[in-house]
Amino acid sequence: MTFLSPERLWLLALLPVLAAAYVVLQMRRGKYAVRFTNLALLAEVAPRRPGWRRHVAAGLFLAMMLIMMIGFARPATGVKVPRDRATVMVAVDVSLSMMAKDVTPDRFEAAKSAAKKFIRDLPARFNVGVVSFAGNASVVAAPSADRQAAIASIDQLVLAKRTAIGEAVFASLQAVRSFDAEARDDPPPAHIVLLSDGDNTTGRSVGEAVDASRTAQIPVSTIAFGTPYGTVDIEGETTSVSVNKETLRALAEGSGGKPYEAADAGQLSEVYDSIGSSLGFKIEHRDVAARFTGIALLLALAAGGASLAWFSRLP
Repeated sequence: MTFLSPERLWLLALLPVLAAAYVVLQMRRGKYAVRFTNLALLAEVAPRRPGWRRHVAAGLFLAMMLIMMIGFARPATGVKVPRDRATVMVAVDVSLSMMAKDVTPDRFEAAKSAAKKFIRDLPARFNVGVVSFAGNASVVAAPSADRQAAIASIDQLVLAKRTAIGEAVFASLQAVRSFDAEARDDPPPAHIVLLSDGDNTTGRSVGEAVDASRTAQIPVSTIAFGTPYGTVDIEGETTSVSVNKETLRALAEGSGGKPYEAADAGQLSEVYDSIGSSLGFKIEHRDVAARFTGIALLLALAAGGASLAWFSRLP
């Protein structure tokens, strides 16, 4: 629990003073009783002492004062609030190596299917955008709540030469910074999901991309497509295109994201959980002073009821 007005807690120092005053008054009453020397007559004229009951009303009153003093300092509790600006950028590798058929039906089609399923399954509170990358990177669907536009942009992707993983990260970061009028000074919470077979052959390096994503505090989770045995036919030549999991792992772990493999459907489901826990909610402190006021009122009623029931008077 936190306090929105902690400077008001100094009032708690008055509580020991009230308790001490009560004890002193009880001691003085005891002294007056002792001065009455004819104890037999005192027993006849004095009413029966209420014993412990005489302290109940006072105890309830002091508890009420304690709760009221705490409530006066405006206690607050953390509440999970959905983030309506949370953004996920999906970056899809469209390099020629994605033609390899070591993943059914091929890496490219498998990556597109995974990207579309990922977008469909994202909670509605997330905005989503799409980046394609080969020799360079471009935003093919600006981040928005329009799932159909994002999926349609994936269906229109075409393959091209070279692979610019670093540029894909920079293009995604720029899309987040351009999300709305507030994004440059107050960027939305975001996460990048990059689907690739892992070789960075042109553009800015993966190391530069890691530094940029860490500075922006936007993690990159990667999904590796392919095996060590992939090949493609380019202009009549068969070329080996082994998946580079190390590059993708370095990007993910360096940026604060997680590396996954397309072959493991169980792992892919973790992507949603990871993003949901990091972007789905923020903690806001809500004033709960009304709760303490209610408790204090109940204690006041209890103190008054006890005093009326046992002594026929209010404390």
